[in-house]
Amino acid sequence: MTTYNGELYLDEQIKSILPQLNPDDELVICDDGSTDSTISIIESFKDMRIHLHRNHFRNHILNFEYALHKAKGDIIFLCDQDDVWLPDKVKTMLPYFDIYDLVCSNCIVTDQVLKHDNNTFFHDDPNHKTGIIKNLWHNQYLGCCMAFNRKVLSKALPFPKNLITHDTWIGLVSEIAGKPKFISKPLIYFRRHNANASCTCLKSNLSITKMISYRLTLLRGLFTNFIINR
Repeated sequence: MTTYNGELYLDEQIKSILPQLNPDDELVICDDGSTDSTISIIESFKDMRIHLHRNHFRNHILNFEYALHKAKGDIIFLCDQDDVWLPDKVKTMLPYFDIYDLVCSNCIVTDQVLKHDNNTFFHDDPNHKTGIIKNLWHNQYLGCCMAFNRKVLSKALPFPKNLITHDTWIGLVSEIAGKPKFISKPLIYFRRHNANASCTCLKSNLSITKMISYRLTLLRGLFTNFIINR
């Protein structure tokens, strides 16, 4: 998890995660210079499984990349500071790793107070499928719904320069380095509000030129990680 001024929702998110962890699991939290009570909220849990790292990147991509470097587990679950995990998230996703290298679940889209009418992310776009070309053009991978193994992690790091969103990058890496899987069951409440860090689920406001440039950045990164550095 990466955090920045997340005091409004952070307590609820951490409380939804910790009961699903085993004693030898970890919750890696990398904070990027919060000026509110975020750090105090994290420290109030006094749980040895929480590993807090305090940074000042002022860049959510660099902070997220740092968090991935700090993760020691065999399976890495991504999460945002403002969502809520449903109680069966971990136990539902783990069995898929007998076959797959990355798993991306569905989620229930809510407002700021978790009010919803059972609309899900897949319902908004029912054509969620794997495939490099499909996801390079229109990304289906939502970071806060993803988990992956170290095989994918080793190929995803380091991030390419000028990366805009980690979701697309990790998803595309899994298409080449492993075997990804989408599952239709919603396993988190996804808060949609103005301060969301994830841009996957929102309509892009990038110009056509910038959209093309970003896709070229992704392709160059894939070429570097899989051809030059293999």
